[in-house]
Amino acid sequence: MARAALMLAGGVGLSLNTDGAFAKPAAPAATSAVVAAAARAASSAQGAPAALTPADRALDAQLGQFDRLGFNEPVQAIQGLRALLAEPDHASRRMHIEYTLGRVEADSGDMDEARRIAAQLETRPGGRALARLLLAEVQDRRGQPVKAGELAQLALDDLSPACPTGTSASLPPGCAWRPTYHALRLIARAQSALAQHAFAENTLRRSLALAQAAQDHYVSVQVMGQLALASQTRDEPAIAQQWLAQASQLAQGDVLAMERTRVYESMIASRRGDHKAQQLALEDALRLAQQAGARREMALLQNNLADSYMHSDQPAQAVKMARLALPVALAFDDHSMERTLRHNLSVALVLQRQFEPARREIARVVELAEGDNDQVRRSLQLRELGEAYAKVGQWRESLRLYHMERALSAETAQRNRESSLQQLRLKYDSEAKQRDLELLRRDQALKDQELGNRRLAQYVGIGLAALLGLSLILMGVMLARVRDANRKLKANQSLLRAQSERDPLTDLANRRHFLAVMDRHAKDMFTGALLMIDIDHFKHVNDRHGHAAGDAVIVEVSRRITQAVRQEDLVVRWGGEEFLVFARNVAPDQLQLLAERILFTLGEQPVQTPAGALQVTCSIGFAHFPLPPAQLALHWEQAVNWADMALYTAKSQGRNRARGIVTVAAGDAQTLIQIEADFDAACSSERVQLQTILGPVQPETA
Repeated sequence: MARAALMLAGGVGLSLNTDGAFAKPAAPAATSAVVAAAARAASSAQGAPAALTPADRALDAQLGQFDRLGFNEPVQAIQGLRALLAEPDHASRRMHIEYTLGRVEADSGDMDEARRIAAQLETRPGGRALARLLLAEVQDRRGQPVKAGELAQLALDDLSPACPTGTSASLPPGCAWRPTYHALRLIARAQSALAQHAFAENTLRRSLALAQAAQDHYVSVQVMGQLALASQTRDEPAIAQQWLAQASQLAQGDVLAMERTRVYESMIASRRGDHKAQQLALEDALRLAQQAGARREMALLQNNLADSYMHSDQPAQAVKMARLALPVALAFDDHSMERTLRHNLSVALVLQRQFEPARREIARVVELAEGDNDQVRRSLQLRELGEAYAKVGQWRESLRLYHMERALSAETAQRNRESSLQQLRLKYDSEAKQRDLELLRRDQALKDQELGNRRLAQYVGIGLAALLGLSLILMGVMLARVRDANRKLKANQSLLRAQSERDPLTDLANRRHFLAVMDRHAKDMFTGALLMIDIDHFKHVNDRHGHAAGDAVIVEVSRRITQAVRQEDLVVRWGGEEFLVFARNVAPDQLQLLAERILFTLGEQPVQTPAGALQVTCSIGFAHFPLPPAQLALHWEQAVNWADMALYTAKSQGRNRARGIVTVAAGDAQTLIQIEADFDAACSSERVQLQTILGPVQPETA
């Protein structure tokens, strides 16, 4: 399980995980190697963008230095930041210094002080976004990545307008790149925790563009390592190695940056199942961390080595490494590292048949995981524990954990959105598979009935042979029964087919029905229009008002969409809070009116729920196919992906709006694929032109 923590671990909170930090110990003297490494990070950022003033560049370099130093030596970093606050020259950037101070306070384990600084920022003009982002950092260090991602998204809406979303040679004035980067980092973590891997990769690419524009090599190394992991997850090892090679080249001369690249190498080796290569990379990374005097990095690496030993049948070594790292996690009040360490320790103890100590560690893991929405991590922990119990012959406990893991995996699959063309090719989600199993069971019962009918027909033949005198009468009766049974069988089969293609909550067509329609009408080239619709902030409805209110919203939204579209249009519940409209014969100039009608039909009037009236809006992405002007042929799965990308831009632009694809500057299929791979950049360069339709103005809420 340390693989998950290791993947998300980072020396300064600049990778996907900075879970927790040191509790404030007595101020130790920071080692010269750590200070030197932090100074090199500052110098790597000194070449910062030409659009910034020299004073801005110098302060950004200092903040980057203290940000990085704070992960391993928070006391010294806090002292330096408080000294910066006392300097009158930095009055205009005071809030950014306070935000960095709050991050380091959280790294030191003083969450109360970090929250106090956030409350102070909230009262300052223009400080609300930094306050939210600092609270997101606190949630992240408490092991709550999904909650952290939600707060970071709220902060990003106010932080990012001045920052580039694609590749850029420099940063424009007004771009608070470092807080924007941290917001993107937390959002990517949350997306990974929710198994939204395609969205997470897009977020990482935006993070890399920002770090490169700022010329911060250490941050760039971190993000390249994470992109290498994403490529390995997609089973693209060659691309993963390209990212690692770029990161290694950029890391030269920076001990901690080189240590990070070894960590990512170990993780990719682990995913290949090469435990020997994983251990060699981790041991090399540990040597570099020791050289830098980075004790927290050392603890993270000992944690990851414990995981590696655990998976290579060396439980005694795993226990030794976990117990070396655990005091550091406790000293830093790092709940996420502690949770991973105790899980690895519990698995290793089970493998050593020390069941009572293992149960104590498992109980602490459950306590630390309370309130955590990272179901992917919890599912992996349950699987590893179950496999350990099975290895030592504890079948009852192994089976119990297996059922828990299956239930959690099913719940995770239900919440997972289809976020890319790769995910669209997964024909059924977990819920659909469960329905298919039920359908197969009932279909088997029908086949048994059909077999009985065949036996009945055989009895007819036997009766004819045995009772020639009564053959005509008996045959007539029996054949009538056979025909009646077959009629019932066909009726049941038709009913089952219809039920399997309808959504039980809304009675709309489901994805299975849409796939059947596409198989019949759009095998080679998709024509017509698609509108991908997503209910805005639907998770907040469930969280604040309960699932009964959420179901009421889903039902009413489906009714309003059906009311807004034409009778011949197909409305599909695509999954969760997403709907898809397939308008086969709509003209391109009428598609905009259809999107506008859906926006206003959904958003003008509140939805009545058991929790009261709720104002509900939606975001829409739409396009007409073949895409103008080249009219290139697309498979229907690609068409859905284009509508989904347009929806993503509508949500990222503020929601309660529709974004439609007007033209795509692609003369051939290869160019079209390149545009799909970096849709944001294509929009920024106007290779893709979009139109925007704003939804109804919403009443202000307190």
